[in-house]
Formats: sequence, structure tokens, C-alpha cells
Amino acid sequence: MTESGLGGDQSAMSTSRDATPSAPVVELRGITRSFGGLQALKGVNLNLRAGEIVGLLGENGAGKSTLVKILTGVIEPDGGQILVDGTVHRIANPRVARDLGISATYQEPAVFPDLDVAENVFAGRQPMRKGLVDWGEMYERATAVFEEIGIELDVRAPVYQLGIADRQLIEIAKSLVSGARVLILDEPTSVLSNREVDSLFTLLRSLRDRGISLVFVSHKLDEVTALTDRVVVLRDGVLITERPTAELTISEMVRMMCGRDVGDLYPEITRNSGDVVLRVEGLTRPGYFQNVSFELRRGEILGLAGLVGAGRTELAEAIFGITPAESGSMTIDGHPYTSQSPRHAIRCGIAYLPEDRLGNGLVSGMRVPFNMTMSVWGSIANRFGRFRMRVMYRRAEGLAERVQLQAGRLNQLTSALSGGNQQKVVLGKWLATEPRILILDEPTHGIDVGTKAEVLGMVAELAKSGVAVIIISSELEEVRAMSTRLLVMREGSVVAEFVTPVDSHVILEAASGVLSKVGP
Repeated sequence: MTESGLGGDQSAMSTSRDATPSAPVVELRGITRSFGGLQALKGVNLNLRAGEIVGLLGENGAGKSTLVKILTGVIEPDGGQILVDGTVHRIANPRVARDLGISATYQEPAVFPDLDVAENVFAGRQPMRKGLVDWGEMYERATAVFEEIGIELDVRAPVYQLGIADRQLIEIAKSLVSGARVLILDEPTSVLSNREVDSLFTLLRSLRDRGISLVFVSHKLDEVTALTDRVVVLRDGVLITERPTAELTISEMVRMMCGRDVGDLYPEITRNSGDVVLRVEGLTRPGYFQNVSFELRRGEILGLAGLVGAGRTELAEAIFGITPAESGSMTIDGHPYTSQSPRHAIRCGIAYLPEDRLGNGLVSGMRVPFNMTMSVWGSIANRFGRFRMRVMYRRAEGLAERVQLQAGRLNQLTSALSGGNQQKVVLGKWLATEPRILILDEPTHGIDVGTKAEVLGMVAELAKSGVAVIIISSELEEVRAMSTRLLVMREGSVVAEFVTPVDSHVILEAASGVLSKVGP
């Protein structure tokens, strides 16, 4: 390890992407892995070379996560070989992977919020002197690491004061300090702003030019096109293609991922809304949102757009009774409605699909049928209070069919499902209540394009059937395309209202404060 903390002479490994490919740093040969009767990987071959960014693509359940877990030592393959620098290795645990120079960062950085930046970077490997932590050397080396990769960050700042983008930089610095030569980034941009994404990409390109091999896992195909040198596509556990990114269009990537043409990603929206179902007047929760007023009609899809921190999620949680507002009023069908609790909201016909589906929408340790019927357990018990398992399974089967969840997934633990299938389970759970008002917070967050089209199609059908829908999305094109009417929030206030269609740049200008408050 050099004095700066970076492992080895990375620049010596750098290769021109136009030159003859270098020998692989890591090579996978015939990797297989199954879970019960489900074959997750089927004879996958893959090479990772120095000085290259590889995009790893595939629908949820294609085998991407399993492949990443095998590379990082979280699980072992059933068959095949892993070669590092041409030598076969058994990566039995994450420590072995780190010692071999393989590291990963995830969309939710694994940091210690109460420690400072330097303590996080050197967690578990602090420089020591006479049996004690050498604090001066640790801060000096942490500063050198960030300077070397062109990042300005106060290494003495407590991590709890930092945003998600800076926490990801800490994770990357931690990997470099450990001598990472292969860095896997799993959905690293899912909660970043456009500016933060640009900064991250600049850093990743500089690491590539230093000779580090990077694997970029993302459902955002425009980002894959902009960043990567080569694309690897998995489908149903099989490596479908491996081609230079420049040779592929986004449509071709989608077709290879799904095995079919997805068609139009955004369904046609019915614009015949009915009577007012929900009326919100002057709703306020100090510090989060203030004086919010709007109407929601039967069969309407009302979009909520805005930058991170605009107050959209907090407003949804207030309507659903998770964190009630302190002032203002609401009515449902003209009758006063007070958001006392989620249970009360459900009784009034409101359902809320949260952004964090696994943390707040599901119980990961329970099987799918229990999760999918959780919202109506009371109706599954008989008059003596006995829980009727057969009734639960029958109802779960009907809900699974309704949300297009494969019947074979019903016996799985919810934690074992892909993100897209987890989202279908959450949606099924709320459809079980037959809601009249459905609030969707980032409904396509972290799911593949095929499942995204399915979920959005279900939303359109629900609105067509008369359900009043509120959709919150950080993807401007999604919220623009899926809404019949659109509210833009900034700093807790509604600053604009548009009847769609409306150009994305107009929405962004309103969300960032360029436009003054405007109406439909």
C-alpha cells in the first residue's frame, strides 16, 4: 500500500480501450448457482479487465445480484471456477474477496453515521502505533486518498451530517484503501441528483483511467450508455450477450434483457376523471411542507414532482396517517377526514405504497402469501378468530395473478425475490384492500424495464377502473407521462400545477425555482 493509502501502482495497469485487450483481472468460467429448485446462474462466463467499465444488465431475477454476491464472497457458486490474475481461487467469504482486490458498493452505503469520514474509510484497518490508533496518520492518509481522486471532503466531519452522495464517495475511498482492483457499483445513482450523478461519473472515469476494473449495475440504461465501455446482459441466469456499448441502442438492450420488445414503456392514460374524492386544504407540517391544497378526482392520476427534499413523501405520509399534519383539513367524498393512523386511512379507502418497499412495505422474513394478504388478515380469520390458511393462499393466488406475479414465487420468502417482484407483492397487498385512493411513492424505483412497464400498466388500469391515484416519482419523464395533472413541489410548497402533457424542462424549472408559481 502506498503512503496515500491507495493499493499499488494503479496507473501501471491502465490500458487503452482501443488497444488489444489486456489479460483479465478476474475471469469467471462456467459459474452455476441454484436456490432450491430455482437455477439462478447457468454456466456464466465473464472476463473483467483493468481500465474498463462493464455494464451488467438484466431484468430483476436475471441473476445479477447472485453474480455480484459470488464475486464478493457473500455466497459460493455450485460449480465453475473463479480466476484472479490467471490463478483459480475459492472466494469463501467477503474477506477473501477484499484480499484479492474485489470490492462492492451498494445504493445504500454501509457506513457508520456516528463516526467521522476518516474513521469510516479506515474502519477495521486503522494505522496503529504501539498498539494504539495513530490518529494523525489516519487523517493524513484519508485526506491524501480524497485528494488523489479529486474529491473535496472534510475527513473529520461526522458521517451523519453528510448526504447520500458523499457517503457513496466514502464507500469508494474505503474500497481503494483496501487495494481494490475490481470495484462493483450496484445501483449507485438510484437516489442521486443529476449533478451528483455527473460528479460520480467523472470519478468513475478517472478510476477507470487509473486501471481499475469497474462493474456498473443499473436499470437506468441512459446512464449505462453514457458511462460504460462494454455491456454484459443476463437473462434467466444465462449470459445472453457481451458487446461494446457503442454498438448497442437502448432499444436493443431492452430487447436482449427481456427477450421481447417491451413496446411503449408508458401506457395510454385515461383522462375522463370523475367527482372529487379527496380534497386537501392548507395542510401543514412545519419543517416539511406548508399550506398544501389540491383536489384528487376519481379515475385521475395526479403526479407529484419535485427535487429531493421537496416534501412529497412527507405529504403522502401525512395523508396516510404515518406522520399526521399539524394543521389544515381534508375531506373524502365531502366528509371530514382526519389522518389519525394508517389503520384509519385504510378503513377510509386509502392505500400507500412506500418508497422503501422492503423496509416499510413488507416483512422480509415471511413468505409471499402472508405479505400479500397482510392488509386483510382480519377478514381471513373465521368468527372464532381462527386463521384460515387455505383462504389466505386462495386469496394470495388471486392477487398474484392480478399483479402478474409468477405462481412459482408464492412459496418464496419475500427477501429472496427480486426488487420488481417485491414491488408486485406490495402492490398486491394494497389491492387486497380494494382502495379508492392509491398513493404510489417511487413505484418503479430499482426495478427493470420489463417489470416497470407491467407496474405502470397496472396503475393505468386501476385509474381506468375509477381508483384515484397519486404518483410520486423522481423520474421526470415517468411522472410527466403517467399523470393527467401534475403538481410541482419545492421546499415544502406547491409551486406549480400543470395539466399534462407538459415538457420535462418546464417541470424542472418549476422544481428548481426558475419559474415563479404558476397554475394550470
